[in-house]
Amino acid sequence: MNEIEEKAVQEKKTLGFWIYLMTDCILFASLFATFAVLRTATAGGPSGADLFDLDFVLAETMILLASSFTTGLAILGVARGFKKQTIFWLGVTFALGATFLALEITEFNHLVAEGNGWDRSAFLSAFFTLVATHGLHITVGLLWLAIMIIRLVRYNFKKTDLNRLALFGLFWHFLDVVWIFVFSIVYLIGGM
Repeated sequence: MNEIEEKAVQEKKTLGFWIYLMTDCILFASLFATFAVLRTATAGGPSGADLFDLDFVLAETMILLASSFTTGLAILGVARGFKKQTIFWLGVTFALGATFLALEITEFNHLVAEGNGWDRSAFLSAFFTLVATHGLHITVGLLWLAIMIIRLVRYNFKKTDLNRLALFGLFWHFLDVVWIFVFSIVYLIGGM
């Protein structure tokens, strides 16, 4: 494949990925709308104000935002051809993302252990569905990240690596933006 054909293929992949992100926007918008409608439907059970530990969630938020910064540093590294730097920052991103996910799972376990599972009320069903969908996306991102790290450790940079990391960066930054909405709408507003 010549350079022009390769560029056309990369542009199609990028367009396809943007289309995928837009469908994810629709998915999350639907989940946010559902949560907004059901946030007061507690069936006599606890509300967000009774359940949420804002300090804990703020720590989660800072960890995820830091991972977005390290993703940017990795993308700068690959753009400059710095393999070790890129792998290092991708590793830090992975560690931060895994820590975020572990904290999210810890929160879920704590809620369920106290009898506040997804089956307790419509509010909790909407909460668990929205936050767990975000967590599922983080899990997919971590898998994608692990595969990229392994690939970069084993092989030299290729032109496609920059595009792959750029698309990963879009995905990861998108998840950060979604989490800002989760933090604001679910935990801050929903916790009132």
